[in-house]
Amino acid sequence: MKILVTGGTGFLGRHLIPKLVEGGHQVLALTRSASSNEAIRALGASPLAGDLQRSLSPLPAIDAVVHAAARFRFAGPRAPYFRTNVDGTAVLLRAAEKAGARTFVHISAAGITMDNRGTPLRDIDESAPIYPDSFSGYLASKARGETLVLAADKPGFRTIALRPSAIWGVGDGFSRELPRAIGSGRFAFFDRGDYAFSICHVDNVVEAVQCALERGTNGQAYFVNDRERQSFREFIAMLAGVQGLSIDKVQSMPYRLAFTLGGLLEAAWTVTLRKDDPPLSRSMVRMIGREFSTNDAAARRELGYAGRTSRADGLRSYERVSPPRA
Repeated sequence: MKILVTGGTGFLGRHLIPKLVEGGHQVLALTRSASSNEAIRALGASPLAGDLQRSLSPLPAIDAVVHAAARFRFAGPRAPYFRTNVDGTAVLLRAAEKAGARTFVHISAAGITMDNRGTPLRDIDESAPIYPDSFSGYLASKARGETLVLAADKPGFRTIALRPSAIWGVGDGFSRELPRAIGSGRFAFFDRGDYAFSICHVDNVVEAVQCALERGTNGQAYFVNDRERQSFREFIAMLAGVQGLSIDKVQSMPYRLAFTLGGLLEAAWTVTLRKDDPPLSRSMVRMIGREFSTNDAAARRELGYAGRTSRADGLRSYERVSPPRA
């Protein structure tokens, strides 16, 4: 197939493109700079100039699109999230259909099922409601973007949304920041982190994309997870341990206190016109501070997704890149 990928230089895109090329596909990737062009070529794809937030020239004939580009932060004004994750998705849907694409795979987010009340979610499936009016600009915009994608499904234009849980692996932002956060004392658990928490290794997300390009029910969303289950505390201990760190002295605070403090810090950052994210925000607390486990039986049944990369495999990849500290 001739496949267009957005977000090709992002964490997922850097893992996805080589696998698609290895599978015999011709891959194009949207780019916005010369440095991105070089990075895309190094991955084995052909760069294609385009900016979903401004203008997008007519696309060449393609068979499929994998839309992995998104704005992700834990704080900040809502408008930029909606420009990228909603308006940009709408632009791409129209362009893809005009270019003859027959399949559109959208990388959504499992967190769009999180409500504003902080309700713990256990083993939920795709029947769970989503929250397009979430206080979180990221989650609200991702919910609306997914809705647009699934509504665009029609004969000859198959749309599917994948909802990976927290994506981890070598090079992900969370793993990169963890040593600094623990070392500076800025990292804390919420309610000790003793709650179930679904995750998905980046290689398993890639596997799910490959499956969705070939199979799946039209106009449907699918959760995808790793095979093994763990608590959030175990997840952090796993990432810390492979980097030679200990969580033994990491403090904990109650969820409600953390959520309130996050809101106060967001307000302070807004008043002072700061452009970076505060060290704590309501979105951060909501997304990692409550039990959140999803059921990906539908993906395994309908897509043929297996989640072949085990936890042990994922951890070994860290060790190959950066041996644990002495």
